[in-house]
Amino acid sequence: MATLTRSALSAALLGAGLLMAGTAGAQDKKITVAWYGGNWGDAFRTCVADPYTKATGVTVVPEVGTSTTTLAKLQQQKNAPTIDVAWMDGGISELAQQAGVLDTLDPAAIPNLKNVIDQGVYPHDNAAYAVSTGYYSLGITYNTKEVPQAPTSWKDLWKPEYAGAVAVPSPANSSGVPFVFFLARVWGVDPSNLAPLYTKLSSLDTALYFDSSGAASNAYQSGEAIIGAHFNVGAWDLIDKGLPIGFAVPKEGAWATDARLHLVKDAPNAAAAKQFINTALTPDAAACLATRLYLGPAVKGVQVPKDVARKLPWGAEGSVENLSLFDWNLINSRRAEVTDAWNRQVARKR
Repeated sequence: MATLTRSALSAALLGAGLLMAGTAGAQDKKITVAWYGGNWGDAFRTCVADPYTKATGVTVVPEVGTSTTTLAKLQQQKNAPTIDVAWMDGGISELAQQAGVLDTLDPAAIPNLKNVIDQGVYPHDNAAYAVSTGYYSLGITYNTKEVPQAPTSWKDLWKPEYAGAVAVPSPANSSGVPFVFFLARVWGVDPSNLAPLYTKLSSLDTALYFDSSGAASNAYQSGEAIIGAHFNVGAWDLIDKGLPIGFAVPKEGAWATDARLHLVKDAPNAAAAKQFINTALTPDAAACLATRLYLGPAVKGVQVPKDVARKLPWGAEGSVENLSLFDWNLINSRRAEVTDAWNRQVARKR
């Protein structure tokens, strides 16, 4: 074994110290990512966060909550954010942009943006503020033991045999306000005057108005609700667990939206946050999310197994072109009005 001189030994120890410090720095490095609870959060961790941490050494700390909760946090933290990246649904995404809590997505720093279909990149003033990580739809979920025949219409929710066992989203859920406009189409109500629809909704004997997808899943799993609205993501998760649950797209159709990623303005770890978003836009991440959540991929050219493809929001042979997507700016312009009317005319009569 060679003998080190004092100076060489000092240099070796210094080098080792710097290496250890660098390693410790990587281990201590972290970003905070807001995402949804339940199987959504599990999938985001498995498909995006874990591969990102493995590649970069940066730990991902989840901030779990609904889209509306996340937006409220971003607004509260506007001058000193602690969240770096946020998943939020369509509709809430536009509100976040208007609230000034989002940064732009730079293609130079996030090169995988080029992998995303045009519909999945959301611009404002010629710069992207959000990017889709996959599409999902809202259909009818039902207990196959209690409802042996698949429902064919949204109007079936009002059947007397389902009284007290129906679940629909509240305005606190990202689907709640657009669901009101969707039901206006179903019942032939003029959207400029929704009063007749509120009367119809107040007559619906519900088990719950759910604020989150997890709350809806729990209600269907426990039997508290036997029929109602739910996302294809949550419904298929229950079906895959072997529960007696079915998912149907009624004759009036199902509306759809997407889960989007955002870079928080003045994020404390912006460079690492951009790397995280870039990781989420790889074909591997998109295929993983499609397999675990049945999200319709926004990344181009993603291939999934046939059994997965049939559970995507557009079915085995479809695409984003087959989805009924909302004009969120129109929906958001009436969000406060609809929420207030719901609270006064629908929720209070339960």
